[in-house]
Amino acid sequence: MTTGDSWREHWRALREDDPNADWNARRLLEEMGTEDRSDDEIEADHRASRLAAAREYEPNAHLDEELRLRLTGPDTEGGALRFQWGDALLDPVEKAVSAAAGTPVQLELTGLSAGSTVIHARPVAAAYGPDEPVLDAPATSATDTGMQTFTRLLDALESEEDVREWSRLFDSVDTVARALDKYTLELNVTWYDADGGVRSARLGERGRRYVHRLRETRSRDQEMTISGRITELRESGWVKVKTGTAKNAPAYDVHFEEPETLLRMRPGLGDNVHFRVRFRQRLDAVGIARATEYTYLGPAAEQVPLPLDP
Repeated sequence: MTTGDSWREHWRALREDDPNADWNARRLLEEMGTEDRSDDEIEADHRASRLAAAREYEPNAHLDEELRLRLTGPDTEGGALRFQWGDALLDPVEKAVSAAAGTPVQLELTGLSAGSTVIHARPVAAAYGPDEPVLDAPATSATDTGMQTFTRLLDALESEEDVREWSRLFDSVDTVARALDKYTLELNVTWYDADGGVRSARLGERGRRYVHRLRETRSRDQEMTISGRITELRESGWVKVKTGTAKNAPAYDVHFEEPETLLRMRPGLGDNVHFRVRFRQRLDAVGIARATEYTYLGPAAEQVPLPLDP
């Protein structure tokens, strides 16, 4: 029995038999020199101890990194991974970790185990089991950096905290949340780092509902002038205006709510125009622009509309 198991048994006994259980439990913990620790902290201590023993023989030894994704839900009891789950979940998780790391991260599947469906994965460069020492491994990898950030974001979502600092990860996590909703799954993530550390997080129902609320958008309007050359015309009331001659010069699709207004202007390809437009952005709660549109309001000072022939 581990130290953590021991004090939990004492705590349980005290609570059942003693009306002063809380006070006695605190005194017991002080005497034992222990504190209430999470399962991650207890497991990390065990892994760190194994690593310390390995470093007695090889100072540069590290444990290999591993990612475990536990899926729970009505169809997970067999410990199998359905292809549609893998397609919907694994790619966006890899993209989220890559965005968090600031560099492409590749993960590979190393196995499945029961206890719901547990997916075992590792960075592509890894080659050993999670508790087998690896020589000359980097203390902090790009995957570790990404996983630390990714799990902090999941914790923030479950706590319904401000997540704007992780906006670059949000689309990938949003994709994961949608897939979990679609297949009625819960996701628990555990990351095992090279120095024995363990970091867990989950994306449960509360976190997914919060993601859904964060996806909701609001409009932000402002008026602006677009000046440039017409490069495309559509009878349905769309004009593309390019603001410069360089290939990478900005181009804007301007919508005319009344196509007759565009016809009265008698525009031609290559014409220089000056449009006063309403620039509308639809922003989600994370601050990501989900849609932008430019709607024609009228001519700027240099642009004079012509009468439409009868």
